[in-house]
Amino acid sequence: MTDADFPVTIFHNPACGTSRNTLAMIEASGETPTVVEYLIQGWTRPQLEALLSEMGAKPRDILRTSGTPAEELGLTNEATSDETILEAMLAHPILVNRPIVQTSKGTRLCRPSEAVFDLLRRPVEVFRKEDGGVVRPS
Repeated sequence: MTDADFPVTIFHNPACGTSRNTLAMIEASGETPTVVEYLIQGWTRPQLEALLSEMGAKPRDILRTSGTPAEELGLTNEATSDETILEAMLAHPILVNRPIVQTSKGTRLCRPSEAVFDLLRRPVEVFRKEDGGVVRPS
């Protein structure tokens, strides 16, 4: 499979500004990504495990605490196991931080949104975010 054959996928939350900016950066680069609205579709264990493996990450590394039930569920406690966090993510998709982007160059959590530049074949030279901020690839 060549780079051109490898689809770009974004695990996206349209209510999130960072996720919207990341999607816009992907589209501005000329890519037509597969958009997975994970809050609607949910997660499967194999899907999350594959993403974590590709990122070299643990569930805690992609745990979203802001605006989620993470603290109420005891997930912010350092003693909470990866398995417990993963199970909670499957039950509560909002617990997975966003956006996660997959390309032929790798898979990563794109926070801040300009982290996506490293994953794109042809990132734009200059991008203006929703808030008017200007970012460039490094």
